[in-house]
Amino acid sequence: MLSYLARRIGIMALTLLVISALVFIIIQLPPGDYLTTYIEELRSQGETVDPKKIAFLREQYGLDRPLIEQYGWWLWGLFHGDLGYSFEYDLPVKDVVGNRLWLSMVLNFSTVIFVYLVSFPIGVYSATHQYSWSDHGITLLGFLGLATPNFLLALILLYMANNLFGTSIGGLMGPEYVNQPWSWGKVLSVLEHLWVPVVVIGTSGTAGMIRRLRANLLDELNKQYVITGRAKGLGELRLLLKYPLRLALNPFIADIGSLLPQIVSGAVIVSAVMSLPTTGPMLLSALQSQDMYLAGSFLMFLALLTVLGMFVSDILLAMLDPRIRLEGGVRR
Repeated sequence: MLSYLARRIGIMALTLLVISALVFIIIQLPPGDYLTTYIEELRSQGETVDPKKIAFLREQYGLDRPLIEQYGWWLWGLFHGDLGYSFEYDLPVKDVVGNRLWLSMVLNFSTVIFVYLVSFPIGVYSATHQYSWSDHGITLLGFLGLATPNFLLALILLYMANNLFGTSIGGLMGPEYVNQPWSWGKVLSVLEHLWVPVVVIGTSGTAGMIRRLRANLLDELNKQYVITGRAKGLGELRLLLKYPLRLALNPFIADIGSLLPQIVSGAVIVSAVMSLPTTGPMLLSALQSQDMYLAGSFLMFLALLTVLGMFVSDILLAMLDPRIRLEGGVRR
C-alpha cells in the first residue's frame, strides 16, 4: 500500500509538471502579452503611450526575458507558494484571489456533496422500482435537469429566493458583509445565499449521476448471483446492500475525478449571471486581458483538483471493490 501511494504521488507530481508546461504554452499562444493589450486599449481611447514607460514595465515584469526563463521563474514561484504577479490588478496573485478561492472551494465542495446526497438515494430507488410511476417521474425530472440551461434556472431561483425568503439577489453574502471581516453573521449570510448556486450548478450533475447509478444497479440486479441469493431466501434489502449496490458504485466513485473540475468550469457562466465572488469570472477576465500569471494560477488549480480527484477515486475504488488491486501481478 505504501509503495503504491509513493508511486502515485510521484506520478501526480510528474503530471502536474507536464500540465504546468502546457498551461504556460497555452497562455502564451495569443499574440502579444498583457502590455500589448493594454497599449492597444489606450490607443483606441485616443491616449498616448510613452515607449520608455512600456519598456520599463516589460523589464519590471520580466516580459523581456526568453519564454523558457519566464516559465522557470513562474514554476519556481509555484513551488514556494508564489503564484506570480497580476498585471491587471497590480497586485500579487495570492492577494488578488484572496477570499475568492476560498469561497470557490466552499461552493464547489458543497455542490459535490449536494450531487451525491441527492443522486444516490434517488438512483437506488429508481433502479429498485423499475418502470413504476415514480421511476418514470424521476426519469422525466432527470431529463428536465439535463435540458434546463443553468443560467435560466439561476434567474428563476434568484427570483424565488428574493420573493419567498427575502434573500438579496446576487453574491454569496449580504451587501453589508462585503469586504468585512469574518463573523458568525457573515457565515450565516453565506449559508443563506449558498443554496441557490449549489442547486443551480449541481442540477445537471445530479441528473446525469442518477441515470448512471440506475443503469449500473439494474445491470447488477439482473445477474445470476442476485437471482441465486433470492432463491436462497435472502431479504431484498440485505441482498441489495451486500453486493449489487457496492459493485454499482464503481462508476459513481470514479466520477469524483472528473466531477470537481467540471463543477469549477461549469460555474463560470453561473457565477457571472449571479454575480458570485468566485474565481470563475476572474478567470474569464484574466484570459481576455492576457493576465498570464493570474490565468495560469487558475488553470493549475483546475489541474490540481483533477489529479487529486483521480487519486481519491482510485483509493476509494480499491477499498470498495476487492476485485481491484493496488499492486500489479497475477493472483493465484
